[in-house]
Amino acid sequence: MESYIGRLLDSRYEILEVIGTGGMAVVYKALDHRLNRLVAVKILKDELSRNQEFRRRFHAESQAVAMLSHQNIVSVYDVSRSGDVDYIVMELIEGITLKQYLEKKISLNWRETLHFSMQIAKALDHAHSRGIVHRDIKPHNIMILKDGSIKVADFGIARVGSAQNTLTREALGSVHYISPEQAKGARVDNRSDLYSLGVVMYEMLTGRTPYDGETPVSVAIQHINGGARRPSELMPNIPIGLEQIVMRAMSSSADYRYSSAAEMLHDMEEFRKNPAITFQFGAPAAAARQPVQRTGMTRSEAERYAAQRAAKNPDGRTAEERRAERARREKELAEAKRRRNLTIGIVAAAVVFVILLVVLIVALTGGSDEPRDTESTSDVEENGEIEVPKLVGMRLEDIDPDDYPDLRVDVRNVKEEYSDEYEEGYVMAQTPKVGDMVKPGRTVTLTVSKGPEAKEMPVLENVPEGEATKLLNDLKLGLQIIIKDENSDKVKQGNVVRTEPAAGEKLEKGQTVTLYISLGENKMPDLTNDLKDNAKARLEALDIRLSIIFLVEESDKVEEGRVTRTIPAAGSQLKEGDEVTVYISTGDGKAVVPPVIGFTKMEAITLLKDAGLMYEVREMYDPTVEEGKVISQSEMPNSKVEKGTVVVIDVSLGPEEEPTLPSTEPSTEPSSSSSSSEETTSAETP
Repeated sequence: MESYIGRLLDSRYEILEVIGTGGMAVVYKALDHRLNRLVAVKILKDELSRNQEFRRRFHAESQAVAMLSHQNIVSVYDVSRSGDVDYIVMELIEGITLKQYLEKKISLNWRETLHFSMQIAKALDHAHSRGIVHRDIKPHNIMILKDGSIKVADFGIARVGSAQNTLTREALGSVHYISPEQAKGARVDNRSDLYSLGVVMYEMLTGRTPYDGETPVSVAIQHINGGARRPSELMPNIPIGLEQIVMRAMSSSADYRYSSAAEMLHDMEEFRKNPAITFQFGAPAAAARQPVQRTGMTRSEAERYAAQRAAKNPDGRTAEERRAERARREKELAEAKRRRNLTIGIVAAAVVFVILLVVLIVALTGGSDEPRDTESTSDVEENGEIEVPKLVGMRLEDIDPDDYPDLRVDVRNVKEEYSDEYEEGYVMAQTPKVGDMVKPGRTVTLTVSKGPEAKEMPVLENVPEGEATKLLNDLKLGLQIIIKDENSDKVKQGNVVRTEPAAGEKLEKGQTVTLYISLGENKMPDLTNDLKDNAKARLEALDIRLSIIFLVEESDKVEEGRVTRTIPAAGSQLKEGDEVTVYISTGDGKAVVPPVIGFTKMEAITLLKDAGLMYEVREMYDPTVEEGKVISQSEMPNSKVEKGTVVVIDVSLGPEEEPTLPSTEPSTEPSSSSSSSEETTSAETP
């Protein structure tokens, strides 16, 4: 792997260091000398580079993925070949993989799981809409950035690798996440990625994959048979709605799964809005336990093993798994028995102590006839009651019912109420109360805080700016307050003219609130970042007539089409007939280079012209690219360059034709000079 370090690919990419190794390629950090930026370069392993068909598919799939553009997908900048080296150039991600994150945290709470899963689903939705199936969704291919966002890597590359995969120990890393149809070697579609996402969610919630085994074949068999334990059996505090989403995505039959990533995202969003939701789409968990209906297709190795195993072992578990389960149950029973014996021993010792104490008192007092208040103590001792622990103030997701073996702490059927005292997600009340003496096995129910009750926007019209801001902050909702100026002949300068949202509307935690503060009568409003039409409407709404002039200027700070500045400046006094100049941003004056690799020559030229770029066409023979299609481009797709920049595109002439040998027959025709065909170039302006 180190043999490439220091090498310069295509006189452009300088290989700096190894940052990762996969089954098909090695990933290096590299410096792009042309654009002076760090990138990731994935170089095919030597044994795969020698396979011409593999190389062809690698280039074709990589070029297709280069067309993807989404904030949750690692961008592919370039696909090329330098001598005997096949490589792709990608966005360099500063972060860690989800696999590394799970190794540190073991399992994630349901909120963090949902946060990551929704981003993965959005990436899948984007790729699926463009006909690209990932085929290898797993924590190893999901990068977590420092800001908590994620990016999915290796889109489309798994399709190329699928021809190389066999159910060997080398495949063990991916086989935990493959869909049943992948395990059978059958055709896959978008729903295969959703199954893998379900498995990744299962692992995030529980800290383990739903199926495990000593060999890849044994794991693949379990995917085909289904029957995974519900996540809540391993982690009791998982909400029902989220478990339903996971189990539906993991259905063994693709027909029972979500039909699209968009459909799965919809349910995730509904759950995000209401974590107590229960979906009514049937029983996906039951569907996950159903074996896949087999057709007349040839059965794979995994299917044959599965059929044999199912005949001998209907519950789908190995002898080792059954022995482990028995051992676990025996251990739990022994532990429960030990705790009961310990409780009985403590109670018995307490009874003996009380009896001895009573005897001692009788002996010292001579057997007083006064009644002794021992009723409550003896009742507790005789009944074997236990004291209810304090759960109030604890975070619900941190409560493990297994920590209270003598009680049934119900963390699933909780009551939720608003509270100004307790933060959202914390226990605010419990029944029975703390310190109550109850019989063993008593159920303890919990009331969990929903945080402060939703508040309404107060009436702030005519309130001074400072006082209005204080009133909003006193709501303790963490509101984002934006101040904007507005002319008003009715509201005193410095006071609130109006608010967004309006008075009486519901406010949510962290919501943005805009206060429009009066400039008094006929003052220049602050139009910065307003759209042109909105700026014009605000000026025309003043009580005086103005001469409004719109000019354009470049800006790297203000979005194209929005106001950068005005003359006169905001707050200036205006009078009848004043001239007001409004400057509208044209953006930073740069052109975005469109990706044209894989397009026909005319399609590429049209895209470049539309982007305001010049072009130059070079034609060359290439047996791996269809004639008339673009092989490469000189400027990186989606990079910004000056308008009018010349982009050189290489267009394939197809495979080079064999030269025609001269005839050995004598010719009576007069000889004529022949001209050799030379590579041509052309340059045009849009």
